[in-house]
Amino acid sequence: MPNFDRLAPYRRLGAGEKSIAFVLDTEAGLAPVFARIESIEAENAARVLQAFQEESVAQRHFAPTTGYGYDDIGRDTLDKVFAHALECEDALVRPQFTSGTHAIFTALAGLLEPGDTLLSITGKPYDTLESAIGITGDEPGSLRRLGITYNQVDLKDDAVDLPAALSALDESVRVIYIQRSRGYAWRNALLPEDMAPIFEAIRKKNTTAYIVVDNCYGEFTRPHEPSFYGADVLIGSLIKNPGGGIAPTGGYIAGKRAAVARIEGRLTVPGMGREVGSYAASYTPFYQGLFLAPHTVAQSLKTAALFAGVFEKAGLVSMPASDAPRGDIVQALRFASAEGLIAFCRSIQKAAPIDSFVTPEPWDMPGYQSQVIMAAGAFIQGSSIELSADGPIQAPYTAYVQGGLTYSHGRMGAMLAVDDLARAGEINL
Repeated sequence: MPNFDRLAPYRRLGAGEKSIAFVLDTEAGLAPVFARIESIEAENAARVLQAFQEESVAQRHFAPTTGYGYDDIGRDTLDKVFAHALECEDALVRPQFTSGTHAIFTALAGLLEPGDTLLSITGKPYDTLESAIGITGDEPGSLRRLGITYNQVDLKDDAVDLPAALSALDESVRVIYIQRSRGYAWRNALLPEDMAPIFEAIRKKNTTAYIVVDNCYGEFTRPHEPSFYGADVLIGSLIKNPGGGIAPTGGYIAGKRAAVARIEGRLTVPGMGREVGSYAASYTPFYQGLFLAPHTVAQSLKTAALFAGVFEKAGLVSMPASDAPRGDIVQALRFASAEGLIAFCRSIQKAAPIDSFVTPEPWDMPGYQSQVIMAAGAFIQGSSIELSADGPIQAPYTAYVQGGLTYSHGRMGAMLAVDDLARAGEINL
C-alpha cells in the first residue's frame, strides 16, 4: 500500500509546512471539545427528525404556490416543523423576510403599541436595529416614530444585570428584549440555560410583558433553545444556523401561540395574517436546510473552536476559549492593528470556494456606524453559516469569524489564515 501523505492536500492550497503542522497539532488537543459538540448535535438532530415525522412531511409539502397563497400546505407545515424543532408552540417561517433584522422588527412592531416601552436587558442591540428602533436617527416608521419608548440595561461582567433589569421593569414595559449573540461586542454569547432564572425573576414582577430573544447565530448550539426555559418569542435568519447552508433567504419568528398570533397581523395585514402569502419557488431548501442544520451548526462550532485554539496557541487574544461552552457560532479574534484585522479577513476570503480571487476592502456598509470589512465567499450572499469573517475598522480591532459548512473547510481556512498571519508578522509559529 502506498504511503499516504496527510499534508499533501494542504500544500496544494499553498499553506506552508509549519502552518499545517501548527493547525493539526492544535486540532489534536481539541478531541474532548469536539466530542461534546457532537453530543449536542445528536440531541438537536433527533428533535428535528422527530419534528418532520410528527408533521408527516411528504413530497407534496415542497410544491410552490402563487397568488394569495390560500391553504398553502407547504408553508403551513413548515411553520409547524420549525415550531417543534425550536421547542415552541407556533412559528412563522417566511422567505419574504429579507434578514434577521427584518424579522426582529416585524415581531417587535407586532407586539408593541403606542405608549409601550421596549426594554433591552443586554445593552444596545446589534447595529442594524438602531435606526429601526429609533435609538439613532429619526427614520419614518421606526418604533420611536410609532410612539414606543426604548430603554436599556447594560450587561455586567458579560451577564444580565438582573437587579438593574428588574428595577427598570415598570408597568409600561411590554417587551423585554435579549440579544443572545455578541454582535460586534467583546462578550460571550448568552447560554439558554443561564436565561432560566432571569425569565423566572421577570415573570414574578411582570406577568404581561413578552420576553423576546434575538436567537440569531445561536440555534442548535446547545441542547435546548431559550423557549425551553420560558422565552415567549425567538427570532432568527434562515441564512444563518437554521437554514443549514441550504435555505436561500428568509427568516423565522417562533414562540408562544398568543405572541405569534399578535405578530402575524404585522407580517401581512391585520385580519389576514398568516392565511396569505405565496411562494412560487420550491419549499424544498427550507425543509432540507432545517434537517441539515444541527449537523451544519456542529461543523461551524468545531471550526470556531479550532480558530480559538490556534489563536490561544499563538499567544493572541480570542473569545470564547477553545474549550468553553458556546451559545453561538461566532468566534471573536483580536488584533493589534487594523492591518492585522484586514489581513485575516483577506486570508478567509482566499480560502473561500466562491470569489476566492477577490480582495476584501473596508466599506461604509448600510446600518453600521463605522467602516466594516467582510470576507464571505459564500454560495448564498451574506450567509453566516458559511465560513466568513468580518469586523468594524475601529479599535480594538476584532474579527468575528463564523460558519463552516464542513469542518474540513474550516480546517483549511485556519491553515491559510495562520500562514498569511505568520508571513505578515502578526503571529510567530
